[in-house]
Amino acid sequence: MRDFLAERLDVEREKVVPEAKLAELGVDSLMFAEMLFEFEDRANTELDIRSADALPETVGELITLIDAHLQAGGSTPSASPPPATH
Repeated sequence: MRDFLAERLDVEREKVVPEAKLAELGVDSLMFAEMLFEFEDRANTELDIRSADALPETVGELITLIDAHLQAGGSTPSASPPPATH
C-alpha cells in the first residue's frame, strides 16, 4: 500500500506513513475515488465505501479500512455466487 500511494501521489515513500494526512499528501475527494478504483483493479476486489463519515483522513485509516475489507472476504468482481439449488 505504501508503494502504491507513493507512486500514485508522486511523493517520497518516506512521507507515506500511517499518521500522514491524505489531504497533506495531495489527496482530494476526486483523487481519493480514483485511487480506490485503481486499487480495486489492482487487487481484483470491490470496496464498498458509501458514507462520507467512513472516508479515511490518514494513510493509517485508509490501510485499516482496506485491511478490514480484505479480511472480511471482500468481494471480487470475477467471483460469482454458487448456483441456487431448490
